[in-house]
Amino acid sequence: MAHVSKHALNKVLLRTQGCQFAHNYERMQSLSLTYCFSPVLEELYKDRPKEERVTALKRYLEYFNTHPLAIPLILGICAALEESTDEDHKDAVTGVKTSLMGPFAGLGDSMLNLTWYPIAGSIGASLCVDNGSLIGPIVMFLLINLLYWPMKYFGVHMGYSKGMELIEKGGLALIERLGNLANVLGVIVVGCLIPQTVKLTTGLQFAFEEGDPLVIQNQLDAVMPYMLPVILTLVCYKLIKKGNGKNTAQVIIGLIVFRTAGPGTRVSQHARASSRSLASCGT
Repeated sequence: MAHVSKHALNKVLLRTQGCQFAHNYERMQSLSLTYCFSPVLEELYKDRPKEERVTALKRYLEYFNTHPLAIPLILGICAALEESTDEDHKDAVTGVKTSLMGPFAGLGDSMLNLTWYPIAGSIGASLCVDNGSLIGPIVMFLLINLLYWPMKYFGVHMGYSKGMELIEKGGLALIERLGNLANVLGVIVVGCLIPQTVKLTTGLQFAFEEGDPLVIQNQLDAVMPYMLPVILTLVCYKLIKKGNGKNTAQVIIGLIVFRTAGPGTRVSQHARASSRSLASCGT
């Protein structure tokens, strides 16, 4: 059988950019997966009978759903299996493809959707929320893609060359542990951003006939610095989580009203960005 060329793998990589375009509720990403993988099948089956080519395409029209970033790695592994197995053992390709989509979906959600994307979004928002600068969205875009593209490129090529070796050595257990660590890391990083991006203080004071007035903000800082920003972020997080993200606009409007209505109280618009980022890490 023919061998898979680097050119075919690169075509697979480029096609995975549109892996969500043909999503459907019956077989999810199967149609897109078939389109992405067809350059490999065209090389391997170019001199084979039509019936075998049709059967090969049908293998990838079965139900499939995983994180888009994991698709290049899974297809790289499938390319190696397609190349090394004969027609009587192609069930192994389908079995590996199906068994990998679940663990990689969880890993992608943990490390990217719930960790890296909120971090990149928080950093970008902190750069533009005060003055509306375009630098924030650009930085967010660059941060996401500086991780996104290398992982996809090395995923498809390493999946082809060493994918099965990694899986046979207990790679799936490692994937689950990485997902748990990513969740913890995301919560820690977003939590560290709260004091820097959420600005909330109270001007409440109690004056006495003698001596200096009692400044409530100083007392709160003595108990726990940044107590009010943490409380505000947790309240926004609870509200957004309770509404499954559908009430985000109402929460933002409430923050604007709270900002403008409270004399002696200062709340920054940074709270919106951090509360949404924390909500992404916790849902």
